Amino acid sequence: MASKVILVTGASGLVGNAVKKVALEERDAGDKWVFVSSKDANLESEAETMALFEKHKPTHVIHLAAMVGGLFRNLAFNLDFFRCNMKINDNVLHACFVHGVKKCVSCLSTCAFPDKITYPINELNLHDGPPHDSNFGFAYAKRMLDVMNRGYNSQHNCTFTSVIPTNVFGPHDNFNLQDGHALPGLVHKGYLAKKENKPFVIWGTGSPRRQFIYSLDLARVIIWVLREYDDVSPMIASVGEEDEVSIKEAAEMVVRAHGFKGKIVYDTSKSDGQFKKTASNAKLRKYLPDFKFTPTEKAIQETVDWFIKNYETARK
Repeated sequence: MASKVILVTGASGLVGNAVKKVALEERDAGDKWVFVSSKDANLESEAETMALFEKHKPTHVIHLAAMVGGLFRNLAFNLDFFRCNMKINDNVLHACFVHGVKKCVSCLSTCAFPDKITYPINELNLHDGPPHDSNFGFAYAKRMLDVMNRGYNSQHNCTFTSVIPTNVFGPHDNFNLQDGHALPGLVHKGYLAKKENKPFVIWGTGSPRRQFIYSLDLARVIIWVLREYDDVSPMIASVGEEDEVSIKEAAEMVVRAHGFKGKIVYDTSKSDGQFKKTASNAKLRKYLPDFKFTPTEKAIQETVDWFIKNYETARK
């Protein structure tokens, strides 16, 4: 009999694939891992979500499923992002409660933090003001996960908690040029610029600053939280403030990873989005003082290598 049955939603995505890789490398004997995606159930449907839980009978859940997109897709569909993610999150957490799941770890996003705030932000700032206008729908839906976690804990004594990663990237990302996130978009653009011998065009000024976290590092944090962290309050998963880089610096790392020798152009007619959202990882460091993050340059090189190798089948 498995000691734990761990259900991972959103398993076909960036973080889900990373959790799968790390879980299989570090698996505890007796644990049964079940990885599901939208092919297995539409989590916007309460009936399909309940049927999924009835089928697999999980004791633990890592909830990663979400409707996600980059800056420009968020700008266009804020209501859709809110409604879709609220349905998914409500169904999954309610199914966890009904089926007696011992612990559920959900994934939030630093974009859920207030737009107007002093930096660095920490876990206590999550509800301190409105999020950035560009993705308020997604941001509020993610915040509500924290509200539901607290509700299930206060009313039913459930151990439902969450991790708040900064900008995640890695193999199996969405490399779409229109609605992917900044770094995978740069990886794809660099590939095409080199292949077609054209300029490498970067949207915006390159000045916004981000803390990038490699998907495999995030997966290790999430699995640790599942096993060891029993507090309902969220945990920021991020590299340190000193490892924050500008989009320009990230683009230069992508250029080196591709070995691109051509011209680099900044299209300043495109929006920069939020200038910065520096997060403190002091809480994570308190629990995991010796956690080793993959250096950003190495992680970008591994991501570029994966994208080149899997170009035909990668999401783009």
